Order: sequence, then structure tokens, then C-alpha cells
Amino acid sequence: MQHLIRTADFTNEEIFTLYNDARMFLDMETSDVLKGKIIVTLFFENSTRTRSAFEIAAKRLGAQIVSLDVGTSSRSKGETIFDTVANINAMKPDAIIIRHSDCGLPGSLVDHVDCPIINAGDGKHAHPTQALLDLFTIIEHFNGDTKGKKVAIVGDVRTSRVAGSNKKLLPRFGMDVCFVAPDCFKDDSNNYKQYDNISEIIDEVDVVMSLRTQLERHNEVFFASIHEYAKDYCITSETFGNRDILLLHPGPVNRNVDISDDMLKDKRNKILEQVTNGVAVRMAILKKLILKQ
Repeated sequence: MQHLIRTADFTNEEIFTLYNDARMFLDMETSDVLKGKIIVTLFFENSTRTRSAFEIAAKRLGAQIVSLDVGTSSRSKGETIFDTVANINAMKPDAIIIRHSDCGLPGSLVDHVDCPIINAGDGKHAHPTQALLDLFTIIEHFNGDTKGKKVAIVGDVRTSRVAGSNKKLLPRFGMDVCFVAPDCFKDDSNNYKQYDNISEIIDEVDVVMSLRTQLERHNEVFFASIHEYAKDYCITSETFGNRDILLLHPGPVNRNVDISDDMLKDKRNKILEQVTNGVAVRMAILKKLILKQ
């Protein structure tokens, strides 16, 4: 049985096949390819885009969604996550989608279920479906020519599961990934080029992926205010100038902190396109894992 815990769970060939389905699903027409299937979502962290995209994707394919309210579940009575999932598995769902704050938790569940587990984000570790939709957006924008493209991931790299997944996935398709962040937000490894300011690399990049500053994941205060951070790391029209650069963001965007108001209206900004692509890519993922194709 195949699961999606990290991007490495799919080969490049599988991803290309996945994208062929995603292109067909972009029309957002409803089908019955998963009619009669039941998908359970378990979100132990807040989510708008990912949860909604999965639920819409499932319904577009004809599946039924059961969204467990973890606040009123037996978890609040002391039941372990493993027992919760074991009980859900005993009800014979066709897939379980889970988001949790503990790194590695979705992967630890795969031996306890008889259906695919899809990781919708685990702590600071991974967000494979986000990375897959980001890659799809980049591939579509450049008409498949990704080799040699340079991607700058800007912001709170250290705590970002989006950065964690993209830094592993994008190089598999010929892209060069670098990070732009203050010292307190830099990647802990030395495997990627890192810069202090976007101005150092802006003339060389083809894609800028801005990240949200995840203050809830930090145990200390690094800036006097969030606006102090924004002075150096907010993407503005002055940052891009007239350069032909693709602008991405996983959302939610902190306006005038991550990206300025004017850049959110700029034609180089493809954030809403990412959202649309996210539904289509997740439709393709659900089809692949549930129908074992």
C-alpha cells in the first residue's frame, strides 16, 4: 500500500503521471471516479487552504468526507492518537488525511492502518502536497523547462515545513534552491546556499517563494516587531523591479510583512493559481492512492 508522508514517496515518473491527471482536473468538473469512497480528515492544527482543498478535491471526485472534530473527539478524554486512528481504521475508510504538530507522526501511523495515509503537514517537518502543487505551478509556468531554474525561498525557513519539502523536491527536477533569511530563521543545514538579503540574489533567480513568519513555532522573540522584520524581507514592487520573476507563497499571506499589497496585485504573483492547482493536484493524489493507480 502506498502512502504520501514525504515527497520522496513518489518517484519523478509517478509525479509526472500525477500531473497529467491534475491537468485534466483543472477544469474542476465533478466526476464519479471516487464514488462510494469515504475519506477521513484529522486536522490537529488549524488549516484553511489545505483542509478546504482536500475536501473540495474529494467531493469533486464523488467521494464522501468525514471531518473529525478533534476538539470534541475521544482525544479530549485521554485517548492516544494511535488508538484514535486504529478505531477510525476499523470503520474501513478509503484514506485518512492528517495534520499534526508532531514531526513524523503521520509516518508513524502507516503500520496501524489498512488504507493510505496522506500527510497534510507535520510540525516543522514536511508538507508534501504543498510542495507538489508548488512544483506543478512552476512546471506549468515554464512549460516544463525547469532545468537550471533558480528558486529563492525567503523568510522563516527554519520552521517551515513548506521549505522542508520544497528543498528536497525541486532539485529533483533540475532546480537550484537557495534561502534568504535573517540568521535566526536560517536553515540549520549547510546543504544550501543562504543569503542575508534578497538583493544579493534577485538578479539571478527565476522564482521567489515567500514564507509566512511562523511566530507560533518560536520560543523566543527575535524582532522588536513584525514590521522590523518586514523592512528587510517583505517582497515589494521595488524588490522585483521589472524583472521577470515568478512569485509564490503557500499562504496565508501576512500583507505588507511577507508580500506588499502592490505585489499581491502584480501579474507575476501566482498565489491564487497555486490555490487552484492545489485542488487539482490533490484530486490527482487521492485518485492515485485510493485507486492504487
